[in-house]
Amino acid sequence: MNDEPEVLEPVETVEAAEPATVSSTAKLVLKRGGVETDLVFAFSSPAVVGRFDPTVGPIDVDLGALQPEGTYISRKHARLVLTDGVWYVEDLGSANGTFLLADDFERVETAEIVDGSEIAFGNARFTFRLG
Repeated sequence: MNDEPEVLEPVETVEAAEPATVSSTAKLVLKRGGVETDLVFAFSSPAVVGRFDPTVGPIDVDLGALQPEGTYISRKHARLVLTDGVWYVEDLGSANGTFLLADDFERVETAEIVDGSEIAFGNARFTFRLG
């Protein structure tokens, strides 16, 4: 028997991984006929989606020029906001609704969205993309 104490090698410490950071910038890519178009609306959080009107003031994501979809967008239709690393879409009392595609488009008041989520403001359809 060996009476000498066993020598242990130091254990390598592993630092905890940094939590993944979510980009505070994003974009909406217009879809027509189920296919993404080259019309892209970039923004940063928080962003109001709607149509410019002088009585309402500036809009972060102005969809008023889209034809025919723009006619179904409220002046202040929805807000896209990043809160604690999670993106949300919030309807702002729009006339034609804010929808999120799950199995089918579902009208939402507030919903979490991720890269690739399909969103509709009235009948204007978009893919939400990070960065």
